[in-house]
Amino acid sequence: MTAEPLERTLDHDGPLVESAGFPGARSPSLRAARESDLPELRRLDEEVFQEVAYPAFLLRQLYDMYAEHLLVLDEGEGRLRGYVLAATTALNRDSWILGLCVTRNRRRHGLGRELMTEVLARLRRDGIEQVRLTVEPANRPAIRLYRSLGFRPEPPDDGLRRDYFGPGQDRRIMHLRLPRDS
Repeated sequence: MTAEPLERTLDHDGPLVESAGFPGARSPSLRAARESDLPELRRLDEEVFQEVAYPAFLLRQLYDMYAEHLLVLDEGEGRLRGYVLAATTALNRDSWILGLCVTRNRRRHGLGRELMTEVLARLRRDGIEQVRLTVEPANRPAIRLYRSLGFRPEPPDDGLRRDYFGPGQDRRIMHLRLPRDS
């Protein structure tokens, strides 16, 4: 699953402070998801992804399987403003970014970058060697973000896969090789 236009890298649960870009708003803290976040995570996923949002049962199972790579932006009082989810396989050291989203009113402030930077750091720490994701071909802001993080389209055809999610739902597949820590 791929995010629409997105747009912050520490794993902290410290106090929330006012954000300069959002008068009266708190700057969200980035942390690992908790089981108690699932209803709010579902609401956020539906808000951002609408008709292609994950069903509640699948979000639950993804949490159960990949909780260590499911990070959220918590604005406090149970309000999530974004998440990133990476699925990993131990045998071949690959991972897929299954979701990245930030609420529309919080985009273009580096939040998507923060989520991606932190999840990539965790994947690297866990020995993952390659990360893939899909993105809607017309989603230029997301493609720019991914390229700036080092992702490149997979050959052939510049990563374009026609009807990837069904008729008329083309996606571009991008990949990133993670260097091993020395």
